[in-house]
Amino acid sequence: MQDIISHNCVVIFSKTRCPYCKMAKNLFEDLNVNYKAVELDENTNGRQFQDILEQMTGGRTVPRVFINGTCVGGATDTQKLHEEGKLLSLIQQCQVKANY
Repeated sequence: MQDIISHNCVVIFSKTRCPYCKMAKNLFEDLNVNYKAVELDENTNGRQFQDILEQMTGGRTVPRVFINGTCVGGATDTQKLHEEGKLLSLIQQCQVKANY
């Protein structure tokens, strides 16, 4: 899991039928930002991943959104960052790092 997080600018740990997960993915799609979605309900290790996410972030709920290796929270947290004008700058920091 750490490998996925460290090799992708934006990672969303998600479940396919979760409306909040769709909200988070739609936000990045609307911003034309590539992301890596890990669908826990389609993954044989999904429950274990969710346990690890809880240890890493203090929460089991999905989505768990990581930007530049850091968990920014769930869908509403991510939406709030965007409304505050902070989301794109976090993504840009990641993209700058990737170009070195």
